[in-house]
Amino acid sequence: MEKIKITWEKDGFILRPANKEDAEDYYRQNFHPLDPKIARFTGCKPSFTHDEVVNFFLSCIDNHERYDFLIIDPNGMIIGESVINEIDWDLRSANFRIAIFHSDMRGKGLGSWATHMTCGFAFEQLHLHRLELDVFSFNSRAEKTYLKAGFKREGVLRDAIKDGDNYADDILMAILEDEWKALHKS
Repeated sequence: MEKIKITWEKDGFILRPANKEDAEDYYRQNFHPLDPKIARFTGCKPSFTHDEVVNFFLSCIDNHERYDFLIIDPNGMIIGESVINEIDWDLRSANFRIAIFHSDMRGKGLGSWATHMTCGFAFEQLHLHRLELDVFSFNSRAEKTYLKAGFKREGVLRDAIKDGDNYADDILMAILEDEWKALHKS
């Protein structure tokens, strides 16, 4: 089964499926070096090798349990990603995650736009029933974006992660297809 291909545009920014040809730019433009805030917000390690990033990126392209979208700025630079992964086709459920890799691109509404478009794709094109995510308690901007998109808090794993010398909560959130449809009647 071939993956659905779709592209969105807003104010010169593009959200489109990742392609194998993007692998080198994805690494060079975002992981060389990785913004320390991205590592903190996503819980990943602070640096990755070229081969780790490129090999993982390429493995995602043909994986039918995920859709990886790239956020491209008006100059053609990859500045972020929006991902539906861990798709369970029997349950019609998946995980959602997003990252804006460059600090100067955050706070411009791109995350809200990409979240909205990707969730719409999940419910309207893939016919999923549930999208879930987790967000760390120190990433309040992301949590606000998810709440604005219709995600609801389902639980909190208290002091579940370390943030430097401190503990932080892992907040579990989800949105169901009926909730999405109710928010986007037109």
